[in-house]
Amino acid sequence: MIKEVIVVEGRDDTVAIRRAVEADTIETGGSAINKMTLRKIALAQERRGVIILTDPDHAGERIRKIIASKVPGCKQAFIPEAEATRKGDIGVENASPEAIRHALARVHTTVEGAEPLIEWADLIDAGLITHPNAAARRMALGDVLGIGYCNGKQLHKRLSVFQISREEFASALAQIESEGL
Repeated sequence: MIKEVIVVEGRDDTVAIRRAVEADTIETGGSAINKMTLRKIALAQERRGVIILTDPDHAGERIRKIIASKVPGCKQAFIPEAEATRKGDIGVENASPEAIRHALARVHTTVEGAEPLIEWADLIDAGLITHPNAAARRMALGDVLGIGYCNGKQLHKRLSVFQISREEFASALAQIESEGL
């Protein structure tokens, strides 16, 4: 049983979560997240803790940002897009139980106001910004680190708020480079 309440987008996501682990969920009802749902999430965060596990798409990122801004201290889990896609449909409901368990095993806690351990120049030097393959490299790096795909600015912020160390960054970078990216 997972202690924290897992926030997902819909009923099919809850079904997928329950196939993978024993956990309680709160469904946002899609991207139109309302004040009542945010109150439920805040109460769950206060009492048990919350893990945000939304779809690895634009709408999922929007929901994740809304929740994180309104309910501080939530943990976050990410399923790589490739592991959450079936027949062109992207969503937690398409992820295998193993992919869900793997994402939940690599939960990140947001540390707001943390000093960045990885500098903007490090991202440029690593070919994660202003590089012909920057988007593909960021996607691969996000998958290895378990922080999801994001643009360069978001990557810099996530590395900071999740306090990814220089060693973790270097190891993940070495791994994607060994895979030819």
